[in-house]
Amino acid sequence: MVSAEQTVSYPGREGAHSAAACDRLFPAARLVALPTFSEVVQAVESGRCAFGVLPIESSLAGPVNETHDLLFDSGLSIVAEAILPIRHCLVGPAPVALADVREVHSHPMAIQQCLEYLGKYDWKLIETEDTALSAKHVHQHRSKHIAAIASKRAAELFDLHLIAPNIHTMKHNYTRFLVLQREEGATRTPDADKASVNFQTDHSRGSLARVLTKIAEGGINLSKLQSMPIPGSDWKYSFHADMEFDTIDQFNTVIKDISPITEELKVYGVYKKGKTV
Repeated sequence: MVSAEQTVSYPGREGAHSAAACDRLFPAARLVALPTFSEVVQAVESGRCAFGVLPIESSLAGPVNETHDLLFDSGLSIVAEAILPIRHCLVGPAPVALADVREVHSHPMAIQQCLEYLGKYDWKLIETEDTALSAKHVHQHRSKHIAAIASKRAAELFDLHLIAPNIHTMKHNYTRFLVLQREEGATRTPDADKASVNFQTDHSRGSLARVLTKIAEGGINLSKLQSMPIPGSDWKYSFHADMEFDTIDQFNTVIKDISPITEELKVYGVYKKGKTV
């Protein structure tokens, strides 16, 4: 998708799951790790990076609301997606036994995805910015009482011992990542079969049902519908919808049909549906 001279930003550090998504999507590009989601978006908006990669939802923990909020406020377009298996491991300095562990550090979502395993032990759970940073801190402290939830890749990167592999609750644990690009230069996908849109209704009785009926009548599969509170409003919501279709003409017709019965309709992006590996 990009040349070796172009840059791709992602949140976290080398060894994070977002870095693995970038490796799959952009094997030839130069990757730029940034501390926060918002800095990833800013890097693309400013032109510092050609693309940004952010997680949008987990099959186990649900939607990543921060990414939804940034999509709503930014002028970036979704141009691709990737769905990656997430394998959480308990890692620590070697040699460390389960009986030695007293604290476990990781990103809040990683902790949430491993609660069934963690609940078996009386450990203090410490939330951090991301899984790779947790692994780095464990490497720096070298305490047999402190472990981290991170990827196998992060364990190898920071020379850590694999205490327990695959500790996530659901073994079919996937995260969907979005590729973002500035709208004016967004890559067009000729065989696109998916789109993400955001819309508001007038909040009258049946207004949402009318929109959903038009989408169904157009033969489009609504694979995701999520309500999001509108900042500063009195309990009003916008709706994020992922639509899957056979042809772009089919999608364009549905957008034309729902435009008169929606408010603030915005197409975040039209792209190729990602495959689960």
